[in-house]
Amino acid sequence: MINRWIRAIAGSFVIISVLLAVYVNMNFLWFTGFVGINLLQSSLTKWCLMEDILKKLGVKEAGDCCSR
Repeated sequence: MINRWIRAIAGSFVIISVLLAVYVNMNFLWFTGFVGINLLQSSLTKWCLMEDILKKLGVKEAGDCCSR
């Protein structure tokens, strides 16, 4: 669950920032780069701020859903 949310949020941020760069101002590409750097950082350090935020909001991890 939480990995799906993180991927959806990161993908949405990238798409939105690219659209803003095309239609508003090219400086929005800095936001695209920021998202990319955070994705790379989280793959190296195994720490993701968005994961911490989603956990505090109550999003369940993959094994935390229902019992069978």
